[in-house]
This record gives sequence, structure tokens and C-alpha cells, in this order.
Amino acid sequence: MKRFQKRFIAIAIALLAIVAGGTAGFVIIDHYSVFDAFYMTMITVSTVGYAEVHPLSHAGRVFNSFLIFFGVTIMLLAVGGMTQAIIELELNQYFGKRRVKKMIDRLQDHFIVCGFGRVGRGAAFELQRSGVPFLVVDSNEDRVEHAMKAGMLAALADATDDETLREAGIHRAKGLIATLSSDSDNLYVILSAKALKPALLVSARISSEQSEKKMRLAGADYVFAPYDMTGNRMAQVMLRPHVFQFIDFTTKGMGLNVGIEQLRVGSASDFASKSLRDMQIRKELGVIVLAIRRSDGEMIFNPPAETEIHGGDFLIVMGESANLQRLEQRLREVNA
Repeated sequence: MKRFQKRFIAIAIALLAIVAGGTAGFVIIDHYSVFDAFYMTMITVSTVGYAEVHPLSHAGRVFNSFLIFFGVTIMLLAVGGMTQAIIELELNQYFGKRRVKKMIDRLQDHFIVCGFGRVGRGAAFELQRSGVPFLVVDSNEDRVEHAMKAGMLAALADATDDETLREAGIHRAKGLIATLSSDSDNLYVILSAKALKPALLVSARISSEQSEKKMRLAGADYVFAPYDMTGNRMAQVMLRPHVFQFIDFTTKGMGLNVGIEQLRVGSASDFASKSLRDMQIRKELGVIVLAIRRSDGEMIFNPPAETEIHGGDFLIVMGESANLQRLEQRLREVNA
């Protein structure tokens, strides 16, 4: 887009320069009034072919000859350049939309981020950092361009439209994050999304606490109030700075390759029906098991070594990314 803007600016500057130069030349050489000089310049470079406004001197006709040559040349180049730019822009948009649509059609178990404002950007960058497939949907062209420059898959569309959600592959999606600017828009998105796919996991942003109940009734699984959360975190850093730093350390990395993940134990995994002591996760992989979420919803914090793991359980673990990936692979391995 910027390339086309630069081209249009260059064409406008060239046209202004030739008009200004022609006007100044007629004023200086043949003492035309400013308006008559401007008018004479316009009918000359546009090749209209009217008669001279006032009789030209020999010097004036010499100047006008050069003005005709350079002015008409610049006009032709300007028309050609603008035509080429418009055609290229239309073709780029056409093929760009086709390319984006093909990429969207290939998405599977992805997340849809509705809105790329401050909250939406934070969610999208976290999804990008985690390496999961996702799509950004926003009706603002600048925001969509920003997302695409950041290497994200993005679509310029109205997220509150059912057809937009269908084209975003909502039937194949794993979850939706609603971060539009108003609670009413987010509520509308949730209602549409849940109507199209009731089992969809939905997370929503709210501006006021009064909207939380409505969001949950509409089907939102998780509801967040960014301003309340920010105030809470600001108080936490004052009251418990070391706890706050630890949370940032594990969730943001703080320059280190350490994080917290949830890993599912496969029903046929080698680790199924074994205790944490038998698995030797910390000793062999350097990963700490913080909690276990049973398949029935029970949560066990700081599980003792004799705790037995079952297929379908989720392990909440902390460690370096490479070690977490190794553990995830082992949890998927099937008993021989």
C-alpha cells in the first residue's frame, strides 16, 4: 500500500511542479496575470488547444514550446502511472484475498481473534508466540495491515457478521477470542459463534462488570475485564513483588526459555497408570509438575510423588520449552 502511496505522491509533485513552473514562466516572460498564466499553462499541458490568452513574444513562444514538450510528457506519464497503479492495486487485492482465503480454508483447530485493538494484539501475539494456528478478524484496514506485517493471518471483515465467521472456518475452529471495542459487539459475536458451533471455546473481553453475566449467559466460557485485571496486577506488584516477578517469569519468559504448559496424558501412553515417582519427570526431563487436572474436573495442586496418572488427565507443568516438548511427545507415546 505504501508503494502505491509514494507513486501517487510523486505524480502529484511532478504535476504541481510543471503547473507552477509554467505559471511562473508566463508571468515573468510575458507579464501575464497569475490567473491568466495559470490558465495558459493548464490549456497547454492538457493539450486542449485553445488560442493564446494574450499574444506571446518570441521568448514566450520558445518557453511555451518547452512547456508543451515537458508538460505533455509528464501528463502522459502521470496518466499511465496512475492507471498502472490502480490496476496493480486491484490485482494485488484480488490475488491477496484469494491467497488469504486459501490459507484460511487450510486452518484446522485454530483460534479466531475478533478485534486487533490493544487487548486483541496481546492475545494474538501470545498465540503467535505459542505457535498455534489462528486468524485475526478486524474491520479496520490499518489494524489488519499491522497484523499481516507482524506475520499473522488476518482478514478485513466484520466479525459480527455470521458469514464472516463461516468464512473464518468457525466450524473447524477450536476457540474464539472476542476483543471488539464494545461489549455489545462482543456479545453479538458470542451469540453468533455459539449458534454456529455450540461446543466452541469462547473467551471474551468486557469493559464493565455489569456485562459479565450477560457474556456468560450468551455462552462465553471465560470473561476478562482488562481494566480490573490491570488494577489488580498493579496492587499485586506492590504487595507481593517477588510473586509478581515469578508469574511474569513463567508466563512471559523474561528473556529465558521457560514457561508453564498443560499437557494431556494419552489413554494409551506409556505414562498412563504410573505414579509421578515412576515417571521421573523432574529427574529425567527437568520439568516440574505443578498440578494435575483429572478428566472428571478434579484439580490436585502440588501432587505428591505417589500420585497416579491416568489417561485423559492434564499435567500442569513448568520447564524449558525443549523439555516441555519432549514430555509432550512422551505423553503421546503408545504402550508397545
